[in-house]
Amino acid sequence: MPVYAMRRSDDKANGAMRGRYARVAALVALLVARAAGAHELGTIQVRATFEAGGTYRVDVTVEPTHVPPPIGTLAPTVVTRWGPVEGLDPAVARRFGHFLRALVDGSTIAFDDWPVTPRVSSVVPQPAPGEPPQAEAKPVLRLSGDIPPGAAAMTWKTDLAVGTYPLALANEEQEPVYQWLEPGQRSEPFALAATVVPAARTRIVWQYLVLGFTHILPKGLDHILFVLGLFLLAVRLRPLLTQVTAFTVAHTITLALTMYGVVGLSPRVVEPLIALSIVYVAVENVLQPELRPSRVALVFAFGLLHGMGFAGVLSELGLPRRSFLEALVSFNVGVEAGQLTVIALAALAVGRFRDRPWYRRRVVVPASCAIAAVGAYWSVRRIFG
Repeated sequence: MPVYAMRRSDDKANGAMRGRYARVAALVALLVARAAGAHELGTIQVRATFEAGGTYRVDVTVEPTHVPPPIGTLAPTVVTRWGPVEGLDPAVARRFGHFLRALVDGSTIAFDDWPVTPRVSSVVPQPAPGEPPQAEAKPVLRLSGDIPPGAAAMTWKTDLAVGTYPLALANEEQEPVYQWLEPGQRSEPFALAATVVPAARTRIVWQYLVLGFTHILPKGLDHILFVLGLFLLAVRLRPLLTQVTAFTVAHTITLALTMYGVVGLSPRVVEPLIALSIVYVAVENVLQPELRPSRVALVFAFGLLHGMGFAGVLSELGLPRRSFLEALVSFNVGVEAGQLTVIALAALAVGRFRDRPWYRRRVVVPASCAIAAVGAYWSVRRIFG
């Protein structure tokens, strides 16, 4: 073979080899670039400030160049699990709405390990004195609200894949403390200064009394119907008070044990059983013309279920760790006040007719049938919905 032909063959082979190397290098570079983009430093910066008077604000600054463009057209508003982002510019919503929603929905603010529900708003960043305005302003989300009474420490976490990011925490008029976090990593607890924590026990007691009462009136329709079911069949005061006492003792026990973590059932189990307890009491009112002694034991058992329901609500609201017992007792007293108010209102409405011969036919049976129908609907909805 001529020499020039051999050289041409070698050149072709080397060219093919270089082409393969180039494609492999391009693929590796693409994978590295994508991996780097998924763990970009500085996608967000978080600063939490705790103010005198018992309020907090958490400002999350987003770096625009690290957020990929949206796919499709986004709405000019952003609605998160905590509600819409207030004051958000429509142009910012269209550009960053997908990222801001995911950021808020994946983040948790907790005081003494109890998550809180903040108000979500947008802040227009202002340039520092002497600095020119930025070509593209960095979106800033503000999560703000009241510090729970008696709280001792705060933690922050986001599950969104934003790479390593800084968290600055500061009590008002103090130098910030910095932490570097990864996605899904909860920050170290930050101690709140005494000047920013509303620690008055009278305020805690009153707050949880009100929360317990309003959980019955007007918010606790299922508990209202259960108490009305007890009221309808008990013509005399003493049997009624016996049932209410059994119910109170039972739900106090499970409320305390559940909040202390001794017992616990999933709401997917507790809530349908509470609805079924309403159905049972109402149906028994229709089928049994008089109150039986065994009713007290059943009411006690149903009270255990309702106590777990109260605990589920109280877990969402949160209890201050330093005043845990006071808040727990106050909430329970508020619940009792709400139940007694329901009984008092029912007595005012139909109490004077309870000794009439037509009372059972015209009041107890129709009202119990209505209560049973509502409880049955809730049972089906909570089981299958």
